[in-house]
Amino acid sequence: MVQRKGDVLNDFLGNATGSLDSIAADVRLVREELGKCVVGMHGEIDLLLAALLARRHVLLEGVPGLGKTLLVKSLAIALGCSFKRIQFTPDMLPADILGGHVYSPRTGEFSLRRGPVFTNILLADEINRAPAKTQSALLEVMQERQVTLEGETIALAPPFIVFATQNPLEHEGVYPLPQAQLDRFAMRVIVQHPSREHEIEILRMHKGSTVPPAAVLDGSRVLAVQETVERVTASDSIMSLIVEIVGATRRHELLALPGSPRMSLDLLHLGRARALLLGRDHVLPDDLKALFPQVANHRLALKPQAQLQGKAVEAVIDEVLRSSPLA
Repeated sequence: MVQRKGDVLNDFLGNATGSLDSIAADVRLVREELGKCVVGMHGEIDLLLAALLARRHVLLEGVPGLGKTLLVKSLAIALGCSFKRIQFTPDMLPADILGGHVYSPRTGEFSLRRGPVFTNILLADEINRAPAKTQSALLEVMQERQVTLEGETIALAPPFIVFATQNPLEHEGVYPLPQAQLDRFAMRVIVQHPSREHEIEILRMHKGSTVPPAAVLDGSRVLAVQETVERVTASDSIMSLIVEIVGATRRHELLALPGSPRMSLDLLHLGRARALLLGRDHVLPDDLKALFPQVANHRLALKPQAQLQGKAVEAVIDEVLRSSPLA
């Protein structure tokens, strides 16, 4: 008997996480719930879903009022995951994020007060408003998914993803993220103004009471799909393509800071997640081409002469893509 493509894919996925059709149905339900309160942003939603399934953190950049916070909060609700938001300010301390041991006069003992990082989806709002000491408190959290307090290491319950926002226009009262922290974000997603039609739809939606999203998944289901992503096939030719395109940034004459091996790993895992979201059990070059600009745009730094020429990082990324086998 000839085995159909869908049967092959479902055999690949195994019984633990369900069929490919069930994963597609879950993603469709999440998108439908987000559509109740988020207008447009289809590309942003797909990128955030890919990052979530690939266990990668995302930096959202855009001017205030575009719905970045609403998008992340609605996504957390639809996924049935716990959500906490930190509004970063210049006077914020690391303990405000991580927590610490608090003395109780009644018992005469110290007890652990867990900070807002102990959640599934953390929104670090205006992360560049916090000073470097506070920003660095997130480094261990984002890389090792654990918190160390008074010498005690506490693992964060999965799934755990950080979505951070920053305003690209303000330059007063902000502390630019150091490159070490930028590199912890797998993608930088630029949120644009809505189209005229989408903005009219936003106004119509808010004429009356808005319908909040409902939880259509839960944390265990999200974890199951995350595990499935790791089983998506990336062939030797795909891995060679990743090394080639990231290596091209190291050979570009205008780049002072090229891509790192972490960038290659992020591109691989995000490519797997995108393939699964599109109903495939294998990564295609198109996945890498679609993701590379978001994976690279915050990691690459130009040399001074490139800046004097008015060259933008986006232009260099485009040159790398056009000169690569992905063109």
